[in-house]
Amino acid sequence: MEFLYEYGLFVAKAVTLVVAFVVIVSTIVGAASKQKQGKGQLEITSLSEQLKDITHYARQVLLDKNAQKQLAKEQKKEEKQKKKNKEPQDKKSRLFVLDFKGSMDANEVEHLREEITALLCIAQSEDEVLVRLESGGGVVHGYGLAASQLQRIKEKGLKLTIAVDKVAASGGYMMACVADKLIASQFAYIGSIGVLAQLPNFNKLLKKNDIEFEQHTAGEYKRTLTVFGENNDEGREKFKEEIEEIHTLFKDFVHSQRPDMDIEKVATGEYWPGVKAKDLGLVDALSTSDDYILSHHPEREIFSVKYSVKKNVAEKLGLSVASVAERVLMKSWNKARHWF
Repeated sequence: MEFLYEYGLFVAKAVTLVVAFVVIVSTIVGAASKQKQGKGQLEITSLSEQLKDITHYARQVLLDKNAQKQLAKEQKKEEKQKKKNKEPQDKKSRLFVLDFKGSMDANEVEHLREEITALLCIAQSEDEVLVRLESGGGVVHGYGLAASQLQRIKEKGLKLTIAVDKVAASGGYMMACVADKLIASQFAYIGSIGVLAQLPNFNKLLKKNDIEFEQHTAGEYKRTLTVFGENNDEGREKFKEEIEEIHTLFKDFVHSQRPDMDIEKVATGEYWPGVKAKDLGLVDALSTSDDYILSHHPEREIFSVKYSVKKNVAEKLGLSVASVAERVLMKSWNKARHWF
């Protein structure tokens, strides 16, 4: 009996602590949610300085003192020679690096448009933009807008390079093909120039349970297929026709950006690793974004451009409450198991 009493007391304490924690956090979240949403801000970071720091640190670790002194002397000589050969007003061209990691709904395009707008305000004709792209595709209208944002860079007269380290498929490739130069790593997934649409139908389940479903539309093809109603062959044919039209638009867009590629050969919905994609003309060269950036250092000034939105207290707590509560419960459960 004493064992059961102690066990029950422990469980009661654990539950009390968890409930108290949830109540306190909920109160804080409720109060903080009244705050205004955090405003976005543009962050520009010098990747050139980061590369210099990495190089300096590596040399300190790997070179002995004599080698370091010799290297310092050589660098001073090079700097003096550069000052003699170069006029003071000469400036390095810049490489601006953007990152786009797209989701299904392509909501990241809102940040991309802010980054591109900022770049177009400050970039010069000799500058270049590198977009590190990663996306398996998603909604048509979202990725269509994202591709249009990238076209703004080219229309401004700036060179646009896109690097795919992992994947640029479907809508991701719609964006990638806009590049003046498109590079990919050897095993990145490239392609998937196709259109997919799918939906479940619960009509038979509703009928089985004597549940009626009504849907009213104005316009012959306002709704071709439905989730709850009974679909017919006419609706299916119209739905397929709409998909084919989107596919044709997709193919025409890709072909307009890469006219030398055999579009009918690659627009099958398939995707290929970077090595094969290069043979098919889907990409221009095999390389990683890291190698491309290093190839421009130190001849160019390299900057990372990122638009981010700071989360307010409510948003931060909202994201963390679930994980914290889960950890507390798991710890309590693990302790309780030791009583058995």
